Amino acid sequence: MATDFKSIPIIDIGPLLAKCDDPNMGQDPGVAHVVKQLDQACKEAGFFYVKGHGIPETLLKEVKNLTHKFFELPYEEKTKIKMTPEKGYRGYQRIGENITKGVPDIHEAIDCYKEVKPGMYGDLGKPMEGCNQWPTNPQMFKILMEEYISLCTELSKNIMRGIALALGGSPYEFEGKRAGDAFWVMRLIGYPELCNDIGCGAHTDYGLLTLVNQDDDINALQVRNLSGEWISAPPVPGTFVCNIGDMLKIYSNGLYESTLHQVINSSPKYRVCVAYFYETNFDTAVEPLDICKQKTGGTKKFERAVYGEHLVSKVQTNFVD
Repeated sequence: MATDFKSIPIIDIGPLLAKCDDPNMGQDPGVAHVVKQLDQACKEAGFFYVKGHGIPETLLKEVKNLTHKFFELPYEEKTKIKMTPEKGYRGYQRIGENITKGVPDIHEAIDCYKEVKPGMYGDLGKPMEGCNQWPTNPQMFKILMEEYISLCTELSKNIMRGIALALGGSPYEFEGKRAGDAFWVMRLIGYPELCNDIGCGAHTDYGLLTLVNQDDDINALQVRNLSGEWISAPPVPGTFVCNIGDMLKIYSNGLYESTLHQVINSSPKYRVCVAYFYETNFDTAVEPLDICKQKTGGTKKFERAVYGEHLVSKVQTNFVD
């Protein structure tokens, strides 16, 4: 369980990234220090910031700038890429269309997923089959976002190597059949200004690891600690806010917590957040790792869950027509 944390730690992952392709990376003192910090953050809060991640700050800003420009377009223009089940739940959602636990969220968004070709995962993947809908306005949107997704995928894989070491496994514990062909999700989200309603209701994320790129000057993300207090996760320029998801909670047999979080934008400015979700392979059956069962008394605390089933069940109940 998360603790009564009052703030979220900042971790410089530069030493980890410098050695991430070395099979003996865990023996490096710099890596060991990062691994210790990751372990503590995942146990105590389920959230942490990362700096030293290697993705240019100019790209982080440009991704947000283009997202702002899209949401500034007339509604008729935005709905040219309207999300529908027939398009694999990809595309634009208007304000109030996304649902969290039965309550409409006060945000608009573009939903993107790793492309799923017909028949790729049989009946399991059928609801998610399709290609992403990218707007032609603003220009360069698709090119920039696909570059960003590629960099976030590589970064997430490398952070997961540090987390694998933190759990006592090999750095490649989450590759191969677990996440060697990692699924991903990206949501580009816009929150109206001066809104004291819930922009995004309290929830946990579905997969392994989330990278949140939020506007630098607006404080809206909140994380719940063990006592039920909502702890602010203010923007730290040049960093990602990271949090772990439901699949990693299962893999860790509850050692790591997928922590509840929500968004309330009471700022006088419209807020943009670009959330990238790094997941397991779509058809992976997730269950506690043996090394984690040993650390938790030998008992399996969670039943196996197929990631694709988990995702589809959420997606099919998360929006209204």
